[in-house]
Amino acid sequence: MTRTIDPSDPVEALRALLVELNLTTAAKQLPELLVQAETAHPAYSEFLRSLLDAEQAARLERKVLRRVRWSKLGPFVSLDGFDFAARPQLSPQVVKELLTGRFVEEHRNVICIGRPSTGKTTVAKALGHAFCRRRLSVYYTPLSDLLQTLYASRADHTYRKAFRRVSRPDLLILDDCGFDTALGPEAANELFRIVCARHRKRSTLVVTNLPFSQWGEFLPSPAQAVAIVDRLIDQATILRFGGEPFRKPREISGAPLDGE
Repeated sequence: MTRTIDPSDPVEALRALLVELNLTTAAKQLPELLVQAETAHPAYSEFLRSLLDAEQAARLERKVLRRVRWSKLGPFVSLDGFDFAARPQLSPQVVKELLTGRFVEEHRNVICIGRPSTGKTTVAKALGHAFCRRRLSVYYTPLSDLLQTLYASRADHTYRKAFRRVSRPDLLILDDCGFDTALGPEAANELFRIVCARHRKRSTLVVTNLPFSQWGEFLPSPAQAVAIVDRLIDQATILRFGGEPFRKPREISGAPLDGE
């Protein structure tokens, strides 16, 4: 049912016009801004600017939210509460320099290496969220999920679309690299194709528990491991996460087990 507009009410007529022009946030905030204007008496141009600023800010926020949803990054993460003191050999200046996005502009990679629960994924996701807010395209995925998706896409003939999803983002975040103890030849070939497609064209952020010297243990071919690693570390920034893990048990009961 179409709402009838009272022609004698100029505010309602203006609000309806804003809605018709798809300026929905401006229409929603119009009454509040008019009340403020009655008190502050801004110039006409200032009032119009405040109305359009509200609309622009809302549209930018919606774009950011769409990018975050597409990225699969999950809930917002930032570096504000990251405990750099627990990682004394990890330079806060180096990590925060990455937030400038220069490495993305230069199509360079970032490699986060360290034991489990040392903050690698937190830093990776914080960078991803920061770049979404700068309206860059970001895609996050554990490596095993990515390889399974590409494998399945061959069966339903959507491989090209699936491959574009990971080859074209400004920043691809590959988590848990090396978590699978052994990749089959086809999976390793897919990883090689992705790395080659993005090499010096897009940035890739790799999160791994394994030093590169051990990548030959989960890739079927040592030569393939060398080829993949060589492209990943080319002009890359490598962050080493040492120290004790962040995640710890609340309490421990019982005698130590053998080898614990």
